[in-house]
Amino acid sequence: MHSDETRSAFTASDPALWWKQAVVYQVYPRSFKDTTGSGLGDIKGVTEKIGYLKDLGVDAIWLSPFYPSQLADGGYDVDDYRNVDPKLGTMDDFDELAATAHAAGLKIVVDIVPNHSSNLHAWFKAALAAEPGSPERDRYIFRDGRGENGELPPTDWIASFGGSAWTRVPDGQWYLHMFTVEQPDWNWNNPEVREEFITTLRFWLDHGADGFRVDVAHGLAKDLDRTDLDEWAITCPSLPADGSHPLYDRDDVHEIYREWRKVFNEYDPPAFAVAEAWVNPARQYLYASPDELGQVFNFEFAKKNWIRDEFHLAIEEGLEAAEQSGSTSTWVMSNHDIPRHASRYALPQMPATGHHQVAKDWILRDGASYIENRELGTRRARAAIMMELALPGSAYIYQGEELGLFEVADIPWDQLEDPTAFHTVRTRLEKGRDGCRVPLPWTADDTGSTAFGFSPAVKTAGAGVEDAQSGTPSERPHLPQPAWYKDFAADSEATDPASMLSLYRTALALRHKLMPVDTELTWLDEDTASTRKDGADGQPGGVIAYRRSNGWASITNFGEDPVALPAGDIVLASASLTEDGRLPQDVTVWLRLTD
Repeated sequence: MHSDETRSAFTASDPALWWKQAVVYQVYPRSFKDTTGSGLGDIKGVTEKIGYLKDLGVDAIWLSPFYPSQLADGGYDVDDYRNVDPKLGTMDDFDELAATAHAAGLKIVVDIVPNHSSNLHAWFKAALAAEPGSPERDRYIFRDGRGENGELPPTDWIASFGGSAWTRVPDGQWYLHMFTVEQPDWNWNNPEVREEFITTLRFWLDHGADGFRVDVAHGLAKDLDRTDLDEWAITCPSLPADGSHPLYDRDDVHEIYREWRKVFNEYDPPAFAVAEAWVNPARQYLYASPDELGQVFNFEFAKKNWIRDEFHLAIEEGLEAAEQSGSTSTWVMSNHDIPRHASRYALPQMPATGHHQVAKDWILRDGASYIENRELGTRRARAAIMMELALPGSAYIYQGEELGLFEVADIPWDQLEDPTAFHTVRTRLEKGRDGCRVPLPWTADDTGSTAFGFSPAVKTAGAGVEDAQSGTPSERPHLPQPAWYKDFAADSEATDPASMLSLYRTALALRHKLMPVDTELTWLDEDTASTRKDGADGQPGGVIAYRRSNGWASITNFGEDPVALPAGDIVLASASLTEDGRLPQDVTVWLRLTD
C-alpha cells in the first residue's frame, strides 16, 4: 500500500456547521414505530424512540414525508405542506418530537417535496376548476395536446413510475406529472410557487427543523418551450454534463436555491439542506455550494457493487465534488428508494447497465432468481459501514440498516404499495421499493402477531392489531413483516455484542472520538485499478486504505488473500483477523498508525 496523495477541504470546527460531518439517521415514519395500533408508524413513535437513536450515536434525524397524503407515492404526494397527516399525528406531536430531539442533542431534518404536489392539494383543485390560461393553472404545467383535437399528449414522455407523463383534464388540456398521475409538477417559473415554498421553509424552521432534505432537487427548473422535447426522456440512465436536459439539472435551478439560502441565513445557526440530485457526477458539487443548499447526496457511493475499483472511484468522486463545492461529501449506502445494501452485497456482484439491476431482477422474481448469501452480505455490510464512517463528511444511515436488515423480496403483489408496482403489475417489469420499507422489528417476541413490537397492542394470534383508541381490530402493519425478522429485532441485538447494532453503536461512538475537525484524507493504497481477479465474483480485488490527519486509518480488503497491516494499534475490526494478524477478505479495520 502506498501513495502520499492527500485530499483536503475546509476546516469544519464551527458548531454552526454541525451537518458537515454529521451522522444522519433517516426515519421513514410510516414504517418506524406505531403507537396507536393503526398499522402505520407515527410521529409519537419517533419521539418514543429518541433514546434508542441517541444511544445509537447519530447526530440528526431525517424525517421522510409525514404530511397529509393519499399515499399514492409513500407520502411524496403532498396534500398540505404545512401540516401533519392526521393518521400520523398532529402539529403538537411534531413540536414535541422537535423539543425531545433537541433536548437529547439531536437535530431534525425535514423532507420537502418541491417538484410536485398531490392532486388533492388546494392549489391543484383550484387549477382544475379554473380555465386554461388562468393564474391558477399557471402554478402547474398545463399544455394543449397534439393532434387534430388535442387528443394526443404534448410529448411522448413516459413517467418515472410508468404510463404517460401527461394526463388530460375534462376541458382538453394536459398536465405534466413526471411521477404518478397524482403528482402534478409545479411550475417554478411562477413567482407564487416560489413564494409559497419560502413560506413553507420558514414554517418548519420556526417549528424547530434544523434543515431539509430536498426531493428531486434537480427537477424544478424546466424548459418546455423548445422544439426537441421528444428527443429526451424522463427516465434516462445518465444526464448530460452541460445542463442541457429540458427537465433535469438545468443551470437555472440554482437560482431557486440561492433564494432558499437567503432564508436559511435568517436563522441562527443558519439552516442547511441536502439535495437529492441524481445528476452527472461532474455537476453534483453545484447543489452543495455554500451559496445554495450546502450538501448533495453522493449517490455514486450508493450505486456501487461490492467491487474495490467501483468504491474507490465513488470515494474519489465524492471527495472531488466536495472540494469543488467548498462543502463536505455525503456517504450513503441505502435509503427508502433502493434495495437494502445487505441484500445487494449478498447477491452476485457484476457490472450492469443500470445500478442495482441484479437486485431489482431478484426482487421482481420474489428473491428466487439468485442465491442471497446472507452470511456474506452481512460480512460485507459490516466492512462497508466502517469504510464509510471513517470518511470525511456526513454519513446517512437508513432505518434498519443498523440491525442488518435484508430486503423483503417476496411481498405478494396484491400487498404492494409502491406506484412502480401498480403501473407494471400487468407486465411485471419492476416490483418497486416496498421491500426496504417494511416496518421495523423492535422485539423478537411478536406476541401472537407479526408486528414484532412495531405496534403496541394485539389481540389473538388470528386477529389484527387492535386500535389503541377505538379498541377495534385494524390491519396488520401496512407492509407484511417476514418471520425471519425475529432474528433481527432491536431488543435482541442490543444485548448481543456481536450484532450489527452493537457494531454500529461502537463504530459511531469511536467516530465521535476520532473524527478530526478537518476533512483531510491521504490514500494509503494504490490508486491504479487492481488487475487481480481475486475479488467478488471474479472482479478486481485489492484494498481501499486511507488515513485521516490524526493518524486514524481505515483499511478494507476486497481480495482473497489476507493482507498485512501497517504498524499501529487496532481500534476496531468488522470481523476477526487471521491468526497471524492479517486482514481477511471483506473485512475493515480501524487503526491508529504509529508511523
